[in-house]
Amino acid sequence: MTLLIINADDYGLTEATSRAILECHEHGVLTSTSVLVPAPAFATTVGLLEGYPKLGVGVHLALVGEDPPVLTAAEVPSLVDDHGRFPISWKQFAASAAKGRINSEDVERELTAQIRAVQAEGVALTHIDSHQHLHEWPTLWPVIQRLAAVAGVKAVRTTRSSGLGPMSILGKLAAARAKRAGLLTTQSFAGFSHSGSLTEPELLKLIDSISSSSQSVEIGCHPGAVHDPDRARYDWSYHWAEEAAGLRSKTVSERIASAGLQLGTFGDLR
Repeated sequence: MTLLIINADDYGLTEATSRAILECHEHGVLTSTSVLVPAPAFATTVGLLEGYPKLGVGVHLALVGEDPPVLTAAEVPSLVDDHGRFPISWKQFAASAAKGRINSEDVERELTAQIRAVQAEGVALTHIDSHQHLHEWPTLWPVIQRLAAVAGVKAVRTTRSSGLGPMSILGKLAAARAKRAGLLTTQSFAGFSHSGSLTEPELLKLIDSISSSSQSVEIGCHPGAVHDPDRARYDWSYHWAEEAAGLRSKTVSERIASAGLQLGTFGDLR
């Protein structure tokens, strides 16, 4: 039977987003989430996770985005701009890295702080992934491997999918590195090209496309609330509420069951 992990990124982005994720788990097919520690609602919503013991929880490691690092700019100077903030996207991060401006020790300090912040709340971690999938970059992999060992995490996301796009290639390389390091990962990943638009029809298509020969599959998603003024600062053009509705859909739940897929978390990988 194929293990299907349905993981929501960006827990902590806003309070309404975090609550929508929990609702999709309690009343839908969502099985896992990844916590974005630098986000504004992390501190106010991380404690809610204790009430959902069957929800798998990972850390959505961040080196880019709209929010500042967990550590001060003085502690991780190579990771921030003149205003003490992360670069907004992976493209800016890549440009700085290509010029030798990113200090790997700063990276390790910041990402360690993010993991420790979640563990300090008593949350047992099932996996590691990252904002804009930066953890799959070959130059960052040694840090990720050390972090997984220190945190006691046995699984990482790898964005293996069909096609020969850059992210698929990075995902395949990351999967090979994970295997050599003794880390677990899913056999395939779905939802990358649907990021922010994984509505019920698209979710049903993904479920139908999962091959019975696959041992494990992750579907990545981004559910949120219908009304959320705190989300206005994130100009991502995502269909947050529509994704949440799809994850709570009875039709989706029935399709998963009829396809013979077993819902689970990264903790169920073998």
